[in-house]
Amino acid sequence: MTTPTELLRSLARTRASLDGEEVTYWWSGDVYSWAPDQPYQRLFGFEGLNVARLAQDPEAGPDAYQLLTREAAFYLDPVTREILETWQDLPVVHVWNDPANQKWRPFPVPTTELGGQVCFSLEIPLAYPSPLPVAQYPVHSSGDTYKALELFQFFADRTDLAGPAPGVPATMSWTRMSPWLPWMARGQAAGGLTFHCRGRKLGSYAEVPERTRAYIADRHPEFAHAPEAWSEPNETSWTYFRRLHPPR
Repeated sequence: MTTPTELLRSLARTRASLDGEEVTYWWSGDVYSWAPDQPYQRLFGFEGLNVARLAQDPEAGPDAYQLLTREAAFYLDPVTREILETWQDLPVVHVWNDPANQKWRPFPVPTTELGGQVCFSLEIPLAYPSPLPVAQYPVHSSGDTYKALELFQFFADRTDLAGPAPGVPATMSWTRMSPWLPWMARGQAAGGLTFHCRGRKLGSYAEVPERTRAYIADRHPEFAHAPEAWSEPNETSWTYFRRLHPPR
C-alpha cells in the first residue's frame, strides 16, 4: 500500500468488496448534547446500518469507484435502548438516507499501523448552505450554513489485506459533531450534538439485530439492499426533514 491507487483499493476492500457484492456495516453508540454553561448529556442511544455495493466508475477509469449505499439509523432511549417514536412530546425523525453515495478517486488515504492492524482514517469537515434556511424554518434550523465534522476509522488485519479476497473483515468507529437535529426544534440555540459509535462489517444483512431488521421491513424494506445504480443528490437528515415538511 504505497501508492494512492493501492491505498484506495485496500480501503475499498475494507469498506466494501471489489466483486460488487452487497456489504452491510452495523453500528451502535450514543448521542450527547453540548451547550454553553450546560453539562454534557447523553440524550439518545443510536443504532444504524449501511448497505453498500461497490462499482467501477465508468467515467473515471479502472482505478475509480462508485460506492452505492443506503443507510438507516435510529434514535434510542438512552437507558432501555428501545427505538423512540417521540422525545419531549416531539415526533422523532429517524435517519432514512436513500441514497448515501460516494465517488472515490485515488488519493493518499491516511493510514496508521497498529501492530497487526491497519487503520484507515477519513476526516470530513462539512460546510454548505443549509437545506433548511432560517427564514423558512425558524424553529427547526440552527443556521443558514450546515456545519458538521464526520470522523471515520476503519480497521482491518494486515494479513487479510495481504490476501487475495475481494473484501476483508473489518471494524469501524464513527464520531460526528453536528448542529441540533431539525426535529428537536431548538432553533438557533447555541450548542449541538456529538455522535459516538462503533461497529463492524457483517457477514450478511441477516446478522443485523432482529429488532432492527423488523423495524426496517415494516417501514422501508428497500433499506435491506444497496442501490443498483448511481443517483443523486444524496439524502441527509436535513433534506429528509425538508421533504417531510416542505416550506410554505
